[in-house]
Amino acid sequence: MAALLAAAADPSYPTEIGLVLSNRADAAGLALAAAAGVPVAVVESRGRGRAEFEAAMHARLEAHGIGLIALAGFMRVLTEAYTRQWEGRMINIHPSLLPAFPGLDTHARALAGGLRLHGCTVHFVTAGVDEGPIIAQCAVPILPGDDEAALAARVLAEEHRLYPAALAWLASGRVRLEAGRVVATGLDWAEASLANPAVALPLAGRVRPV
Repeated sequence: MAALLAAAADPSYPTEIGLVLSNRADAAGLALAAAAGVPVAVVESRGRGRAEFEAAMHARLEAHGIGLIALAGFMRVLTEAYTRQWEGRMINIHPSLLPAFPGLDTHARALAGGLRLHGCTVHFVTAGVDEGPIIAQCAVPILPGDDEAALAARVLAEEHRLYPAALAWLASGRVRLEAGRVVATGLDWAEASLANPAVALPLAGRVRPV
C-alpha cells in the first residue's frame, strides 16, 4: 500500500488512490494513508456474515467513486459473487511465482523445496484463492545461506516495484481481462510477463478510473 501511495503521488501516474479501506481499525496503513491526505475507511468484518460485510464494503467504495481495487495485505477471502462484481477491476499481489505456493508461508515453502528462483505475482482476483489470471511476475534468486527473512526482503523490494507498475497498466487500459485471459495493448508483453531489476517499467498518461 505504501508503494502504491508513493507511486500515485507522482503527477504522471495514471490513477489516483481514492480510498484506503480496511476491515481492521488498527491497520497501520490507515494512519499512513491519512497522513498522505488519502481518505480512509474502516468496515469491520467481525460480527458480520460475509455477504453483509461485502455489501458494507461495496457501499463505501461506491460512495468514493472507486473504479479499481488493489488488495494489499487484505487477508479476507472474498465470495464468488463479490469477485464477479469486480471482475477485471480487482487485483492482488502474492509473494510467490504463481501457480507455485498459493496461500501462506510462501518463502519458507520455497526454501524447503530447494528452489533456485522465487518471486512475486500480480494477478486479477477471482473466487479461487491466488488463482486469478496473471498480469505480471518478478523473479528473484534464492541465494546460498538465505533464510526466510532474507528471501522475504528480496521479494518485497520487487513487490514494491511491480505492483505500482501493474496498477498503472490496468488503470491506463494497457492491460485488461477478456474472457478469463489477460490482454495487453501498447505494452511490451515480455515486460509484463516476467519483470526483473534490469527491465524498465514505463508509466502512461494520467486518467482516473471510472
